[in-house]
Amino acid sequence: MSDRPASWRLPSAKQMEKPLFEAVGSNPFARAFGPSDDMPAEYWDAVLRDACADAGSGGQPLVRTLRLSEISQHVLRVSCTRCGRIVDIHKADALRLYGPRAIWKDAAQKLLDNTCSARTGRYEEDGCWPSFG
Repeated sequence: MSDRPASWRLPSAKQMEKPLFEAVGSNPFARAFGPSDDMPAEYWDAVLRDACADAGSGGQPLVRTLRLSEISQHVLRVSCTRCGRIVDIHKADALRLYGPRAIWKDAAQKLLDNTCSARTGRYEEDGCWPSFG
């Protein structure tokens, strides 16, 4: 037997939505957007104001967007979000293989693709998905 009182029961859907409607002030589902609708201006303003969109912490550019010669780290790491593989390479080796003007994002993709074991034969599905950081 349960320890619940006889009068205990689950709230109905309307009873659960009532605090939500009171907090929002109106029906939060009234302004739902469909796939063919334009996004509101507030959304695009938030995207453009997002500091993480163009830069890392402190206004510095993200490491993946730098040229190999501009990176201060001695060991570079890239991982695949698809297969979970992690590849480390010394900056000196990356410079020798890809050149000082190569962008780290492009060099990392080539590095993962050269050692990728998840080949399906379909262009859309082949290769690794790099994650930097």
